[in-house]
Amino acid sequence: MIDFNNIKTAFADKSDTDLQRAYLLFKSMSNPRLSKALTGLSQFALKLHLPIKPIIKATVYKQFCGGETIEESQTTIDKLWESKIGTILDFSAEGKESVADFNRALAQTLASIEKAAISDSIPFSVFKPTGLCKFSLLEKINNNTPLSTSDEKEKQEYEARVNAICKLAYDKNVAVFIDAEESWIQDAIDSIAEEMMQKYNTKKALIYNTIQLYRNDRVTYLNSILERSENKFFVGLKLVRGAYHEQEIARAKSKNYPCPVHTIKANTDKDYNTALKTCIQNIDRVSVCAGTHNENSAQILANLLEEHGLSKNDDRIYFSQLLGMSDHISYNLSKADYNVSKYVPYGPIKDVMPYLIRRAEENTSIAGQMGRELTNIIAEKQRRKNA
Repeated sequence: MIDFNNIKTAFADKSDTDLQRAYLLFKSMSNPRLSKALTGLSQFALKLHLPIKPIIKATVYKQFCGGETIEESQTTIDKLWESKIGTILDFSAEGKESVADFNRALAQTLASIEKAAISDSIPFSVFKPTGLCKFSLLEKINNNTPLSTSDEKEKQEYEARVNAICKLAYDKNVAVFIDAEESWIQDAIDSIAEEMMQKYNTKKALIYNTIQLYRNDRVTYLNSILERSENKFFVGLKLVRGAYHEQEIARAKSKNYPCPVHTIKANTDKDYNTALKTCIQNIDRVSVCAGTHNENSAQILANLLEEHGLSKNDDRIYFSQLLGMSDHISYNLSKADYNVSKYVPYGPIKDVMPYLIRRAEENTSIAGQMGRELTNIIAEKQRRKNA
């Protein structure tokens, strides 16, 4: 059993100042009203070009982001690697609409792959499909809506960007994650992800699709892609619980269609753990990254490795958590010699704000997560005081 309660290991590389900042942040985010007020004020101040960026950068940005550029993120990369925790550089600008923004996201993703190719400390790259094209275009593709001439041109440009990323990943032997998004554009993402797997996962899994297990159809999807891939290509999968739960429920209700996500958390947990077992049972042709902040799921995967006689550092199997969260999982897994990585978002503050707001909203809504983060921080502060 892994000792996730070893908080000395979890916070070994955090200064007293780091701990105090984290304490104040998570304390604020545990209060829904305060959290909403602070994020609203931050957005308002940025729109008015008030001098609030230094405050954001020294607090919530420093907790959850690596830096404004890849170069600025190097300090975070090196610090994590001292504990043998890899970095997944994630250019986190989202919700963009211009070709210039799409090409900037493309350039950043390509740069992150080049960086990973020469860095043992960076095991994966990642991109968000809505960083490369309009959300509305993915919706049309998803729904098989007839495309106009301009739509068709944009679609071809989007597909070319995705292919450029996956080809470079293949050429540089760097694994790349394709992030999951809302259910009403996910079929379009699944389709191009599978196309890229067929094209580039001929010798091993380099292209990974992301499965959100809060969706009630994802275990079925997992089994279907395994069936389609047999004797054809290797499958790369990042397993997460999901990032848009309340939004999915609200949309299904407002548009009067069957809710696509589990409304009982235990069902999400069950499907997540089932997916872990399925991946390990098919490890001869599957590579898996378990993106989880759930101790039970992390322990289940560790147990599965032992049951199947797999090495703790088998490069087909990774654990991953977000920077600034669940350090008691990341650092204790790494200390026990498992492959561990942290998602490290980077980018200009104004571009990364949607990501930071989502972190605040997620953490406000997950009482158990907040309770654990705060409990661990308070316990470590007390341990240091008594040491």
